[in-house]
Amino acid sequence: MTTNQASKTYIQFFDTSLRDGEQTIGVNFSTEDKIQIAHQVADWGADVIEAGFPAASPTDFQAVRRIGQEVTNANIVGLARCVKRDIDAVVKALADAPNGQIHVFIGTSPIHREAKFHMNQEQVLAKITECVSYAKQSFTNVEFSPEDAARTEWDFLARVCQTAIEAGATVINLPDTVGYTYPAEFGHMIDYLHEHVPSFDQVTFSVHCHNDLGMATANAIMAIQHGVTRIEGTINGIGERAGNTPLEEVAAFMHVRQDQMGAFTNGIDLKQTAKTCQMISDKTGMVIPNNKAVTGANAFAHESGIHQDGFLKNRQTYEILTPQSVGRSSASLPLGKLSGSHAVINKLKKMGYEVADDQIKDIYQRFQKIADHQKIVSETELVNMMQQIG
Repeated sequence: MTTNQASKTYIQFFDTSLRDGEQTIGVNFSTEDKIQIAHQVADWGADVIEAGFPAASPTDFQAVRRIGQEVTNANIVGLARCVKRDIDAVVKALADAPNGQIHVFIGTSPIHREAKFHMNQEQVLAKITECVSYAKQSFTNVEFSPEDAARTEWDFLARVCQTAIEAGATVINLPDTVGYTYPAEFGHMIDYLHEHVPSFDQVTFSVHCHNDLGMATANAIMAIQHGVTRIEGTINGIGERAGNTPLEEVAAFMHVRQDQMGAFTNGIDLKQTAKTCQMISDKTGMVIPNNKAVTGANAFAHESGIHQDGFLKNRQTYEILTPQSVGRSSASLPLGKLSGSHAVINKLKKMGYEVADDQIKDIYQRFQKIADHQKIVSETELVNMMQQIG
C-alpha cells in the first residue's frame, strides 16, 4: 500500500502506565519515579499521558500536578469518576498545566449498572450529562469512558456515546475493561457505533483494551482498522490483572506490517522503545519476560540450529523486526544443544579462530558433548574446547 505521509491517518498513543499501570499488584511509583517515566514516555512519542487519579490520594494529586507542570511535550490527563469532587480534584491538579485534560468515566454494562451503582439506563445517562458538562466547564478537551463498554448492550452504548458527545466530550474511549472481547466482535461493535452514533465523526474515538484472554494487542489493531484513532495502553502491558495493551507492540506492528497499516502513522520514536521499556521494568521491579514480544531478551535471539543457519544466510529468514529498530544493539545466537555447526563455527571465527573445513566435524562433536550437559555454552568453554584440540 502506497500512501503519502500527509494523507495518512494519525493514530494517537495514550499511555496510562502511571495510572492503570500503577494498579499492578506490588507496583507503587514514587512521585520522582512518575516524573522520570512521564518524561521518557513523552520523549518516546506518546501523545497523551494519564498521570494519575488526583482524588485517590494527596500523593497522587501532587504527582499529577507536577507532571502537568513539568512535562510539556505531551498532553497530561487526570482521571475522575463521574463524581464532582473527583472532577474538582483534576481541575485543581492541572490548573497550571499548559496541556491539561480530563478523563471521566462511569460503568455502563448491566453488571456495573446493577451491582456497582444500582442505577438504570436513564439514571446513567443523566449522570453522564451532569458530569461531562461539569468537566467541560474547566477543560476544552474532555475524554469520556463508558467502563466495561465491551459488555454493554450495543444500542445502549450508542446512546451513551451520543449523550457524552452532546454534553461536551471530545474523546470517547471504549474500554474492554475485563479483556472480554475478541478482534472480530470488537470491530463489529465499532462499526455499529459508527452507524448508530450520529456525532461519531465529530470526536476522537479511542480504545482501552485489557489482556485477560491475551487479545489486547490484536483488539487494539482491529480497532484502528475500524476507524479508531487513539490507542490506550501501557509500557510492557502493565496494569490490573493480566494488564493492558502493550503500546510498544502496537507501535512495532504498525512499523512492520505496512501492507496492513500503511494508511496510518504515529509519533512514536521506535528506537527509544528498549530504553522506555527497561525504565518501566526497573521502576516496577518487574523483569521483562524473556519471551516478551518486541523487548524480551529472546525476541532477537536464535538457538535452534535450523534457525541459526537460516539467520546467518539471510537475517530476514527469522527476523521481521531488527533489534536496532527498537533500540537494541544486535541479535544474538546463543549456543546450546540445538545449535548447528554453522553457528558454532561462525562464533569461533568471530572469536579469532581459524577453522579448516576438515576440522569442523571434530569441533562440532566436541561442542555437542559440552552442550548436552548445560543450557548455554559460554565463550570461556569454547576457548577451553579449542585449547584441548591444540
